[in-house]
Amino acid sequence: MIEQVRTPWQNWAHQVPAVRYEEVLQAPDDPARAAAHLAAGLGGQYVVYEREGCWHFAAGAAVTLTADAVRITARAAGGEWTVATGGRPLDRIAAALSALGAVHPGGRRVFGWATFELAHLLHGDRPYAGTRPLLQLLVPSVEAVLTPGKAELHAVDGTWTAKVARLLRSAPQGDPLARTRPVGDVERILGEDGDAYKNGVADTIADIKAGRIDKAVLSRAVPLPDGVRPDLAATYLAGRRGNTPARSFLLDLGGWRAAGFSPETIARIEPGGRVSTQPLAGTRALGLGPEQDRRLRAELLADAKEVHEHAISVRLACEELQTICRPGSVAVEEFMTVQERGSVQHLASRVAGRLRVGVGPWPAFGTLFPAVTATGVPKAAALAALARHEPGSRGLYGGAVLTADTQGALDAALVLRTVFRYGGETWLRAGAGVMRQSTPEREYEETREKLRSVAPYLRLPT
Repeated sequence: MIEQVRTPWQNWAHQVPAVRYEEVLQAPDDPARAAAHLAAGLGGQYVVYEREGCWHFAAGAAVTLTADAVRITARAAGGEWTVATGGRPLDRIAAALSALGAVHPGGRRVFGWATFELAHLLHGDRPYAGTRPLLQLLVPSVEAVLTPGKAELHAVDGTWTAKVARLLRSAPQGDPLARTRPVGDVERILGEDGDAYKNGVADTIADIKAGRIDKAVLSRAVPLPDGVRPDLAATYLAGRRGNTPARSFLLDLGGWRAAGFSPETIARIEPGGRVSTQPLAGTRALGLGPEQDRRLRAELLADAKEVHEHAISVRLACEELQTICRPGSVAVEEFMTVQERGSVQHLASRVAGRLRVGVGPWPAFGTLFPAVTATGVPKAAALAALARHEPGSRGLYGGAVLTADTQGALDAALVLRTVFRYGGETWLRAGAGVMRQSTPEREYEETREKLRSVAPYLRLPT
């Protein structure tokens, strides 16, 4: 009898423990608060991901998939399996999750992130991808699905359910933010000297006038002052109260820690093959009072630069979906509505289609990643322009925090409006879409408007 040789993914999948414990518990009425409490109290690596009224808390990162520009590494039960990344890394991730689904036919969910530099690998600029991990996924040992007053637990053993149950019971009375304090002078954090950014905007406008690109989303990092080290769980809770995101997240995974309030989804893919993306482009401030907000909304809808910027973003989203969707299925379901997102209001659209037979969620995600609203038009040329005009790497900014399962679903949030921590440093970052009609002063001010969706909610321990 000839023994069948397993692939590395099959070896990994057979070492992933099955979900054996499921339980429904009483939880705090505020699921964001429950998720932040679990994140602060459980320890270790975790991901909190909010979508459509549910908060998913996933922890226990012994089972992971990690990709860099050279290799993809799978870890489980103390074992490690490695393959070359190759030219189509997301196909290899899809193969790993397919193997996982074959071993666990009931389905397993994964959570994780992709950095912006994954885009350079997907678009053929491997040197710009760098040497750090570009994507990391965890298969959690425990997942708690939190809704008001209820927690649905799925765990590999009773130890994890007991830990989560104990933490939910011990949630303190009163407002947890009472034990923290704001950072103080927010305007100082946003930065007063924008000369370097304005020069970058001017150089990008020159690229546009030279015909190299139509649009580029230029960003700037804002390091937090010495001694300002926010409590990220408390910052997440405060920021979620003050924002109206499409998705929100709080994570500590693979060296990255972040709390964010994503204004849009890069990709939402359902098991039946429906795929949608939600480009937001065109911005004005929000929260200046009803009359001023209405005036700025009308100004946004009438501004030729903002409308043009939005229209070419929607056009590219349509073109990308047409490469992976059934003929005739791509449609603009919403066009140029105004979405309120924290301290700003955006022009928003939604483009959707039906995936062609044979196209799965990971190739679809790779087609839409990175979001056109974090790069520019055309996407590959915009990536090259950003590499010229932005110092250093973006890391998680402009990338994705995501969840997917082994049954064909994937949901990816664009990482904007986020506080980041990596390698002992903590910072904010914001960008603006640069067009031919742009001015450096206005684009710089737009970054400040967006930063106000996060900076006022930074919380320090007392």
